[in-house]
Amino acid sequence: MWHWSVAWHVLPQLLHGLKVTVEATLLGSAFAMVGGGVLLFARLGLPRPLAVAVRFLSELIRRTPLLVQLYFYFYGLPSLGITLPAFTCGVLGLGIHYSTYVAEVYRAGIQSVAQGQWDASRALDLPGTTVWGRIVIPQAIKPVLPALGNQVIAMFKDSALLSVITVTEMMATARSIGSYSYDYLEPITVAACLYLVVSYSAGQLIRLYERQQYAWVN
Repeated sequence: MWHWSVAWHVLPQLLHGLKVTVEATLLGSAFAMVGGGVLLFARLGLPRPLAVAVRFLSELIRRTPLLVQLYFYFYGLPSLGITLPAFTCGVLGLGIHYSTYVAEVYRAGIQSVAQGQWDASRALDLPGTTVWGRIVIPQAIKPVLPALGNQVIAMFKDSALLSVITVTEMMATARSIGSYSYDYLEPITVAACLYLVVSYSAGQLIRLYERQQYAWVN
């Protein structure tokens, strides 16, 4: 049976867990944005054997579960002499996993730049830094922002997996409350509502941006 008093009582603890969840998501997103760019330019700029190796590694990360990767960073790396705090392992796992998806988003944005832009740049013999910094990237970034926002939302939801490596984010907090109170209904439900509120609000902001971009183009 649902008890509102229990729900209100556990809310402050869950909000503290939400703070940890948001911190992990923001740090993981920053890592993924930079890592995605590194992966993309490695595939485009490295010699073919190395580019193939980078692509294989990206596919390996993207095709295996995030949960397995988190276990590897937290439980596997110490066997190799590398011990990291749980929160660091969580951010690292989220960042590396989603950097492979971000790289594909970047690639789609670059491919959306009209071929005429590339042809004109070559005809003018512009330096590579000018082509990328002033022509390609400014045109590619706007179309991919909604897709990047969706990746951040997906990461926010997947951050619940960090509870399995002892990160005290929102889901771990809800489980901990239930384990000592033997009442899981309220903490799990309130946590789900908080996930929904944050994800829905972020999704609405992305839709607003897309509508503004559509209105500007037309």
